[in-house]
Amino acid sequence: MDINSRIAEISDRIKQAALAASRSADSITLVAVSKVQPEDRIEDALTAGLRVFGENRVQEAQGRWATRRAIYPDLKLHLIGPLQSNKVEDAMALFDVIETVDRPKLVETLAKLAGAGNKLPKLLVQVNTGEEEQKAGVAPRDLPALLNLCAAHGLPIEGLMCIPPENEEPAMHFALLAKLAQRHGLGVLSMGMSGDFEAAIKFGATHVRVGSALFGTRVSPA
Repeated sequence: MDINSRIAEISDRIKQAALAASRSADSITLVAVSKVQPEDRIEDALTAGLRVFGENRVQEAQGRWATRRAIYPDLKLHLIGPLQSNKVEDAMALFDVIETVDRPKLVETLAKLAGAGNKLPKLLVQVNTGEEEQKAGVAPRDLPALLNLCAAHGLPIEGLMCIPPENEEPAMHFALLAKLAQRHGLGVLSMGMSGDFEAAIKFGATHVRVGSALFGTRVSPA
């Protein structure tokens, strides 16, 4: 299938999942995960009308999107990969949403740079719902302290993001993230990927991050 057919199929699946959950499909944003995808696929996606994209790495995203901003002023870029402290200023300049706030040092760096006049993107906290040692994100038990730190530094947090463990049922993680968001009065839930976004919608996802189902098999860098 070409990109237009894939977009149509995924859009229909989102609508059906929203209908089953008694929700409006308009309340769900499709984030096209463009990390490690060839330029021709990105251009096809833009031509097809996609404008919300997710990237894992700041440097790769700079090379891909910096010049396209002038061509597509309605672009919305989400950082969905771990953010190193030395890349924060670049990330703030490029991205509209940083979904991966996950530790005190990052909070402090964001606050310091925002206080110095840097543009502050919308912010989500990444929760490591599976408490996997190798994965970024704050543990659920540590979320209240991190949110309090964000508030103390004047950083508005709009919602939560998670990436469930590959070998576990994702629904339980989506349910946990939704519960945490409700407990803390947060309205944005970024959860669900190509293989499980319909389940995420059932549990209240407002943003679903879809890569391979849109673009085809990911292409690894040489």
